[in-house]
Amino acid sequence: MTGQKETIDVLLAESFKELACRQPIEKITIKAITDRAGVIRPTFYNHFQDKYELLEWIIRTQILEPTKPLIHAGMVDEALMLIFTSVKADGEFYQKAVRLEGQNSFEEITKKCIENALLEVIHGKGHVGRKRHPWLTPEHIAQYYAQSMCFVVVSWIKSGMTVEPREITDIYNYIITRSMMDVIEEL
Repeated sequence: MTGQKETIDVLLAESFKELACRQPIEKITIKAITDRAGVIRPTFYNHFQDKYELLEWIIRTQILEPTKPLIHAGMVDEALMLIFTSVKADGEFYQKAVRLEGQNSFEEITKKCIENALLEVIHGKGHVGRKRHPWLTPEHIAQYYAQSMCFVVVSWIKSGMTVEPREITDIYNYIITRSMMDVIEEL
């Protein structure tokens, strides 16, 4: 049954992505998504609450999930490259999605997905013991890095993704591995 659910999820996601390339996401109806996917409306609601939950599923499963083995293997650079390469491969869709503003903005959905993925990685490391700084919780760490990563991804998409995935990965690594003063002094 799981295979059938995943197949329908993918059908709905591809339908949604195709429609988003033609019209603003706000104007896409569930009926249009299901008609294009060749399923009935109730099928959509058996899988997703709304199109924003579908967008979250796309980000989580098509962008972030494939990076998990790389992250667990300590290959963070490769994981970042995969994120930027995957986004660029579906560039037209993400350039439309990034325009979503407000309560269900692309930025907020993306930030939440990245934060959850980072929390999973942090908890998977199983760090226990005395904390150097009690305020520095796994949640705060995940929020910080999710915010910075989301900023880079969203800004990169909005700028037209003219910087290649390798270069934007290097830029992100450059910023997060130096102090703010080092970056300012090196401008």
